[in-house]
Amino acid sequence: MAWKLAKELEILYVSALFAVVLMPIVNRICQIKIRGWQPSRPIGIVIMLLAVGLALSLFFLIALPPVTRDLSQFLTDLPQRIPLAAAKLKHLPMADKLGLDTIAQKAQGAIEATASYLLTSLPMWLAHIFDILTAAFLCLYFMLEGEHAYEFFLSLIKRSERGRLDNTLRKAEAKMSKWLLGQGLLMLCLGVTSTIVFLVFHIRYAVLLGVLMGLFNIIPVAGGIITMAVVCVAAAIDSWTKLFEVLIFYLIYVNLENALLTPRIMKSSVDLMGLTVLVALLVGTALAGIVGALVAVPTAALIVVLLDEYAVKKT
Repeated sequence: MAWKLAKELEILYVSALFAVVLMPIVNRICQIKIRGWQPSRPIGIVIMLLAVGLALSLFFLIALPPVTRDLSQFLTDLPQRIPLAAAKLKHLPMADKLGLDTIAQKAQGAIEATASYLLTSLPMWLAHIFDILTAAFLCLYFMLEGEHAYEFFLSLIKRSERGRLDNTLRKAEAKMSKWLLGQGLLMLCLGVTSTIVFLVFHIRYAVLLGVLMGLFNIIPVAGGIITMAVVCVAAAIDSWTKLFEVLIFYLIYVNLENALLTPRIMKSSVDLMGLTVLVALLVGTALAGIVGALVAVPTAALIVVLLDEYAVKKT
């Protein structure tokens, strides 16, 4: 049954883990007193969601209009730009042997093939979106009713072992909750650094792309690659020099982040050795791809606490 329900169990685990990670934020909100009134847990969750939604809405409301305008203009001019680009390429050495006379037809075929791929892969993307929405709703329910589920789980354990397991899991909860702080610091470092570098290099939409780099850094490895591809396209529109500049910056930053920032920040936040963090990311990615990388560090924190309590021989 577990094998058959592997996907659903993965969604349940990720939802429960993020509920544990986000609960300290909700608890902080619930501690706020306004003339003797304190928000309840459901209201605290709603306030957190509204704050995140409002911040993202304001950001994209300000940042997206120029991007949409430029993209629309680029798509309008694209049919005229392709023949001009082909004419310039004809002056290159050996151009007659590269079949540049048909470059417009080839470009049109590539565009049609891309559109066809996007159309045929639409059901797969819709399934992923449905999984994300399911995980989000489950996370909300875990935050609302997680304590009852936790008490039920403990009731299945022998009374003599229940207290020890409860204390161990609460230690793990405290350590896992600090992961969000560490990940937030990594996101802030990448977002601020990227924005400054993009402004120095005069990259289009520097602030938008810098913020997106920081936000998508919550997904280890894949998030940076996705946003960097967008940055490369924006840089290449202006010049190849800018493209090489942003690529060099990203290669340097990734190496610094993997070698210094991630191990040190995660060690200080979740108290894990740098080697443990890197191994967790490697194993998580191999087991469950992007989702595995996303939950690798808090899962490692949970495993370390359980091993320390039940497996490590201290005498």
